[in-house]
Parts: sequence; structure tokens; C-alpha cells
Amino acid sequence: MLKPTIGLEIHSELKTKTKMFCGCLNDPDEKHPNTNICPICMAHPGTLPVANQTAIESVVRVGLALNCEIAQFSKFDRKNYFYPDLPKGYQISQYDLPFCKRGYLKIGENKINITRVHLEEDTARLQHDPKGNAALVDFNRAGVPLMELVTEPDIVSGKQAREFAQELQLILRYLGVSDADMEKGQMRVEVNISLAKGGERGTKVEIKNLNSLRSVEKSVDYEIRRQSELIGEGKKINQETRGWDESKQETISQRSKEEAQDYRYFPEPDLPPVTFTQEQIEKLKSTIPELPQQKRTRFSKEYNLPENDITVLVSDKELSGYFEDVVSELLGWFKDENKKVSEEERLKAFKLTANYLISDLQSLLSAGGFLMKDLKITAENFAEFIKLIFEGKITSRVAKDILAEMFNSGADPSVLIEKGGLSQVSDETELEKIIKDVILQNPKPAEDYKKGKEESLQFLVGQVMKATKGKANPEKTASILKNII
Repeated sequence: MLKPTIGLEIHSELKTKTKMFCGCLNDPDEKHPNTNICPICMAHPGTLPVANQTAIESVVRVGLALNCEIAQFSKFDRKNYFYPDLPKGYQISQYDLPFCKRGYLKIGENKINITRVHLEEDTARLQHDPKGNAALVDFNRAGVPLMELVTEPDIVSGKQAREFAQELQLILRYLGVSDADMEKGQMRVEVNISLAKGGERGTKVEIKNLNSLRSVEKSVDYEIRRQSELIGEGKKINQETRGWDESKQETISQRSKEEAQDYRYFPEPDLPPVTFTQEQIEKLKSTIPELPQQKRTRFSKEYNLPENDITVLVSDKELSGYFEDVVSELLGWFKDENKKVSEEERLKAFKLTANYLISDLQSLLSAGGFLMKDLKITAENFAEFIKLIFEGKITSRVAKDILAEMFNSGADPSVLIEKGGLSQVSDETELEKIIKDVILQNPKPAEDYKKGKEESLQFLVGQVMKATKGKANPEKTASILKNII
């Protein structure tokens, strides 16, 4: 039985105001090429780098969040290689003394060990002529702070590789150190994978620059199949770097794999070593917020939400924060009005809030191409909206219309109800009159219900909802229909 051995190398651009070793803007959205550049990041003779303190502290905070040991003495090194996107002919990186080492991240019940987390500078960006006549170089990205994380080869499948990358992406966003947007190249994943029989070591193959979580999983699964077939045929696995062809859904050979000695590492002579006291490390540790897994555990205990709901809420820091703001408003309402609300009703209100945030609100955001930060509805107004449904003052059908209007205008739901006459038909006499009219207009379904056809009752309820424009309470309507028929 062949066993896959998989490790990941993940690069993430850090969200700092300036680049790693100079004062140029770190702006990933800059569309004009070669705008945010200077003699330092362009490697002009006589220039000297100065390390970005925020970038260093960001990497240390990541290390702390990932249970790493933080080095109190560290340094930068030169990684030498020649390529058009590297203006100096070498990259300032870290080799033997990284800022963080020996950490781990739990994925489900499995612990994936982390070898190191270090800091380096990003390269420029190459733009190839589609006709193959030339390659242009945009140096805006050259010198941007780049964090690299290297795992131990503890991963066993494409699914687990994707889950690790996804959880790391969330942690980086919760820490606020990187947007980790893979579509923009702010987070890139590389896979090292080999196959061998138990106890043996296989030949390592690297899959470079994967730019989506889906590609991470698919490329690993493909490579496991490819190598299994070659070994089964008695063929040799070449140590090489491969790329992922999204259109063909397969890996393709790019070049033979370099070894560490090919880079001729040596200490960066233009930068002093970096030291941290234990007090400084503890101070940075105090800035670590509640992390995704901690939040999942708390949401389960405090709100008793289903696992799928918790996964969706926690996957967006702003969405989960908004959910808790709404819940806080609801709890305040329960308390201020001395509502005798049972624990079951409280949990029902929490679930109702999650349902409307995850389904209806997310649909409105997606349809308009908006993010949570663009939302006009205050947490107070959303809580009032949930309260109206909870109290039975509006039906679920009317609620959809009100939420859509709140989304567009940010208006108070009570004002919208009063303005549009959208409150629920709650007067029993008025409702009975409407129901009797519906029965008169639909005598056959009423007779069919008498004969035991339950679906006929649902048809009549639907007709009442249509007559009231969705303002009748469905449960109350069904009860009155049964009594009258």
C-alpha cells in the first residue's frame, strides 16, 4: 500500500503600509506598473535596507497564534538566485534562524506540525506577452513583506491540505496581518508530495503557486493518482517542480527541483540581527484576538447553533461579529422589557438570527457584489427585524420584502411596516372573513379536505396568503380553516 507524504509551503503578503525594507507604499490594488518603487527596492548601488518593524511583529503574532516557539535572537539571510523578477539578484529571507519554529495547527482531530514561519521580501511580477515575444516586469510588488510558513509532512490527503490552507487563511484575517486573497496572489500555496510504501521514502515532487483552495485539493489528489500509476508501472518518479493546469485539471512538469545549497545562503550583511525580550513577546501575545477554533467552540456552547451555521458565521470575521452585535441587541430587548423568555425561546431567537444572516442577507450581498462592510443595516435595526418575526408581527413572506428594503435603504423595519401597511393580519374576525371568502371561491378544495385530502388544506392556506399579500399567519390560518370547514 502506497502512503502519501505531504507538506505545504504557504506564502502570504502582509498588510503593512510600506514595503519590507523601504518606505514605498505596499498597495496590492495599484493598477499602474512601476509606481510604488524607489532606489532601495530597485536595488540601486549604494542603497541600504531598513527592516519593517510592523512586518516582523506580524510574523511573530502569527507564530504565537500557531503555538510556535518565538526566537529571541534571529537574523536575515541572502538567498541567491538570478531571475528577471528579482532586482538585486538575491532575495532577503531567513534561513537557519527564523522568527518562529516548532508550532502546530489542529485540523479536526489531527495536529499538523509547523516547521517554521519566517519573513522575506516578495519578488516583482512578470507579465508575459500572449504572443510570446516579450515579458514585462512590474516592480510594484518587489520588496513587499512576505511571510512563509512550512509544515512538517504530516498531511495525508488533498482535502486535509485544503482544510489546513483554509484555516490558516482565516487565522491571518482574524489577526489582521493579511487579507490572504488568493485571487489577488496575496496567499500562494506550494505542495511537496511523495508516495512510497510504509517506512520507505519516496521522491519529492513540488507543485508550485497554487492560487485557490480548490486547486490545492485537486492538485494533490491528481498527483497521488499520477505517482501511484507510475510506481505501479515500475517507472521512476522524477524530483521536479510541477505546475497546476486548471483547464486540464492536471499537474505539468516545469523544471528540476533546486536544493538549498543551490541558493548559497549567507547572513545579510546590511541588516543587524533582530532580538526579542520575553516581555516583548508577551506583549505581542496579549494582542492575539479570539481565533476561529476558539470562536467555533464558544458559538456552540453559547448559542447552540448547528455546526454548519457556525462554520459559515466563523468563516467571515465581520459576519460573526455582526451576528454577536445583533444577539446583544436582542438580549438587551429581553432584559429591558422584562420578557419572561425561556432558554428554548432564547436559542430560537439566536437560530432565527443566524438563518436570516446566512441565507437571506448573504443572498442579497452576493447578488449585489457587496461585502459585509458595505451593509447599511445597523445591528439594532436587524435585531428589531428579528424581534418582529419572533413576536409574530410579520410573516416570513413579508419579512423577505422588508429585509430587501432595509438592505437597499438601511431603514428601520417598523417604519417600513407602517409606511407599507405590511403588518400581519392578526385580528381574528378580519381573518375569518377573508378565509370564508376564500372557501366560497374554492368550494372543491374545501370538500376535498373534508374527505381527508390534507394537501387541499395547504392549497387553501396559500390562497389566504395570496389574498392578504402574505400578511396572514399561516398557522393561525390553518387552524381557522379547519374549524370553519
